[in-house]
Amino acid sequence: MLPVAYGQSNTQAQPPAKGKAEKPSGTTKLRIEVTGGEKPQPVEAASVYVKYAHERILAKDKKIEMNLKTNRDGIARVPEIPRGKVLIQVVAEGWKPFGRWYDLQEEEQTIKIQLEKPPRWY
Repeated sequence: MLPVAYGQSNTQAQPPAKGKAEKPSGTTKLRIEVTGGEKPQPVEAASVYVKYAHERILAKDKKIEMNLKTNRDGIARVPEIPRGKVLIQVVAEGWKPFGRWYDLQEEEQTIKIQLEKPPRWY
C-alpha cells in the first residue's frame, strides 16, 4: 500500500448508483405564455395553476400549488421554484382546459401553451 499525503484520501469517488436518478439542484424562473385559437392570440385572465413537490429530508415532501393569472399579453410569471417535475394547468373561459407535466432543468425557462376551443354540443 502506498503512503497517503496529508489531506488526501485513499478512496476513489464512486459513480452514482444505477436506478437512482440525480435530483436537479437549483431553481428556475418560469415564464408561461398562453395563446389560443387557430391564429394564436394571447389569452388574457386565464387561471394558471403550477403544482410541484418541495422535497424535505426528514418529513414527507410538501406539495405546493401556486395560482396565477395571465396578463393582457397572455403571460404568467412564476417566481423561482425548484427544478424538477412540475404540473401546469390552465383554465380559461371559452377554452378547453389544459394540463401537462413538464421537467424544468434550466435557470430560466419559457413554456408556450396553445389552448383549443371546446367541442360544440348540439
